[in-house]
Formats: sequence, C-alpha cells, structure tokens
Amino acid sequence: MRSPRPYSPLAGPGARSLTERRKAATQLDIARAACALFAEHGPDGTTAEDIAHRAGVALRTFYRYFRNKQEAVAPLLAGGGDAWRALLAEEDPGTPLGEALERAVTRSLGDSRTVEEGLEVTRGLLRAAQADEALRAVWYRVNQDSEERLVPVIARLAGEDADPLGVRLLAAAATDAIRISLELWSTTDAPVAGPGSPAELAVRCLRDLTGAMPLLHRPGGAAAAPGT
Repeated sequence: MRSPRPYSPLAGPGARSLTERRKAATQLDIARAACALFAEHGPDGTTAEDIAHRAGVALRTFYRYFRNKQEAVAPLLAGGGDAWRALLAEEDPGTPLGEALERAVTRSLGDSRTVEEGLEVTRGLLRAAQADEALRAVWYRVNQDSEERLVPVIARLAGEDADPLGVRLLAAAATDAIRISLELWSTTDAPVAGPGSPAELAVRCLRDLTGAMPLLHRPGGAAAAPGT
C-alpha cells in the first residue's frame, strides 16, 4: 500500500549508513501505519499493538523506536521540516532572504500529487491533535526541532556579519508561519492549492511576521522584505 507523507516529498539531508537507512525505513513504516489508523479510528481508538500489527512489526520493535502511539507520527511530521530546510539551503548566499524564504515555503507546500496527499494526512493528524494532548505535544516538539535546525541555514544565507539575534528571530518566525498556516488550514475544508491553501496562508504569515525585521532590510541589498 502506498502511504502518503506529510506535506513534503523530500528526505532529510546527509548520507546515512545501511543500518541507519533500515532503521529510518522501519520508523516510517510504523509512522505511516499510525497515521492511517489515527485517520480511521482516532488516537483513542488506536493502540500501539494495532500500529505494530498494521506495520508488520513486533510490539517490542515498536517500543524500541517510540515511547507511545502518538510519538509514532513524529518521523512523518519531521519530514516536512527536513524538506523545506533542504529547499532553502539550495539558495545562494546573498539571495534576498525574504525571496528565498517565500520560494522555499511555496515549493515545499506546492501542488505536486505527493505533496497534496501528504497535506491531507497532515490535516487529519492536526484535527486529531485538537482532542489529544500527547499528539499536540509531538507536533510542537517537531516544530521546535525544525526551528533549531533552521538557524544555521538562515545564518549561512544571511552572511557572517548577520546579527545572531536576528537570525534566531527569523528562524522562529519562518517556522511559526508554516505551523500556524497548517493549523489554521486543518480546521477548514480549503483546498491544498490556491486561495486558503497552506502555501498561500504561509506566505501571508511570513510577510506579517517578518516584514519589520532588520535582517530583511540590511544595507546593500543583501536581503529584502518578503514580497518586495
């Protein structure tokens, strides 16, 4: 069965050993099983045993990787952050930061079939999280991890003389722009593309959150505000 991924089609950066790849593949199989069962029965109607059975692994294997059933979705959610950071990292240093951020956000939340399917999975998970505190905690933790990993990517694009505080603030704002857009979109029946879509909402959030940041208005044109 082909299982969709959250809003990103890309994997995280960096070469991994065969053992690491097998471990990651097992984690993703478990995560996809968890997502499917949560969509079918909700977190309350799903057990760790159910997830392990659907994934085709022993229960002890499940607990080798995850502390509880909600934790099992983390690899899928984290994949979205990995993908959009990878897209941002493709930008050349000196590229206006506002343009680079918007481009990466738009591409990562774009309209390919894989992304569309993954967005619907994310919408289902976020709806389930509204009534499940542990699932919300996983979502917030994944976003915090993504923000921390975004800092060096932005620092590289901003240049060695960039204010560290400005870099941290921009990483936080960019991460929150995506998080808020997905959370808001998940409460609606808006499409995955066009008006009201995650990409459109994320760009709006990004512009509102970063428009006055000095890092986007540095002298010499090294960076520009989103949409300028």
